[in-house]
Amino acid sequence: MRCDFTLFFLIISSFIYSQNKIVIEGLILDEYNYNVPYAAVGILSKNLGTSSNDEGAFYFLATNNELDDILEISSIGYKTFEISVKDFLSLEDKKIVLEENVTILSDVLVKSNEDYVKLAIKNLKNSTLSKPHQLKILYRRWSVEDNICRYYVEHFMNVIDRGPSSYISNFNIVQTRNSAEYRFVKKEQDVHAVKYMEAQNPLRKGVNVRSYKWKKIGVSNYDGEDVIILEGKGLDVRGNNRTLKLFIGFDSYSIYKLEMTKVPLNAKSMDVIYVYKKNSEGKLYLSYHNREYKTEAKVTDMIKNLLIRSGKKPRKYIPMAFRHEVFVIGVEQDKKKFDNSGITGQMDMTLFKITHNMNFWKNISLPPETKFYKKNVSELESLFGVPIETQFQYSN
Repeated sequence: MRCDFTLFFLIISSFIYSQNKIVIEGLILDEYNYNVPYAAVGILSKNLGTSSNDEGAFYFLATNNELDDILEISSIGYKTFEISVKDFLSLEDKKIVLEENVTILSDVLVKSNEDYVKLAIKNLKNSTLSKPHQLKILYRRWSVEDNICRYYVEHFMNVIDRGPSSYISNFNIVQTRNSAEYRFVKKEQDVHAVKYMEAQNPLRKGVNVRSYKWKKIGVSNYDGEDVIILEGKGLDVRGNNRTLKLFIGFDSYSIYKLEMTKVPLNAKSMDVIYVYKKNSEGKLYLSYHNREYKTEAKVTDMIKNLLIRSGKKPRKYIPMAFRHEVFVIGVEQDKKKFDNSGITGQMDMTLFKITHNMNFWKNISLPPETKFYKKNVSELESLFGVPIETQFQYSN
């Protein structure tokens, strides 16, 4: 049975008086007021845009040069919506109605579930942006100790990538900011967290398809193409229990979204999301990433004393986690225009020291706060009642 849904797309755009900037921001909902998360929103011809957050909100900056360009919104399960920026700004009613794009794929597929996964992985180089391109990334990491967030660090960085069929070749940190320091353990990573983002992506490391038991758990669509949702359960090459969920284009074998739950041998769990969106040539590149890695640390005498002083019971181990959230807010494909400013290095995010520029953070396309972001910041602020903006001001 065909079910029609109405997607209300609410956008308020205004001009910023400086730098000839236009703010494009809004909220994406269906007719039942459910949020539409991780939708691709932007101007494809200029590689401008962002993704909606987990509440369907989005924000990005354009200029008067984009007034005649097309604003495009696409999300798994809905028809792609297009309108010129100029026409959109002229609308009195900023509500745009979209219908659900109903999928009519038969339950009987031409190929086996395993074959679809094999073809999708084999086709990565063709379906994704595999030539060197520079991603403008907002990387956020929260350090959790004893089940509460105690430290936050955020980097705006440029990353030279070749897509999930290859590896990140270089990155440079343009700006950083961090919260106040409330950690006991102060665990550091050996390299920048973006390298772990790369390493944890099974598409980059290779998937042993036969080691999983695959089943179709649903169908959907994306940008006019039917999508098969396949789930695989099994072991990875290191013997870790892992569940993979892949959203694969029926005709193109493109992987539009990947969700993974992993129980490593040396940690309690890991939950991962990778979302990809199209450029103007239809090639996919990373749009959004989210993961949480849970583990534990042995309590030393120093940590034991700190726990006691803070009114907590001493124990042998303390639960820990790293929570990550990544927004790609731009992509540059012209090598001549790559931004090589900033610093680089293989070390923990907290060790990169750059003079804090408050105006920089006020003038970039910061995405709306996600539920994930709000939860972590709320935990951090609850420790001593200090707002995160105040922590930014005095800790940087």
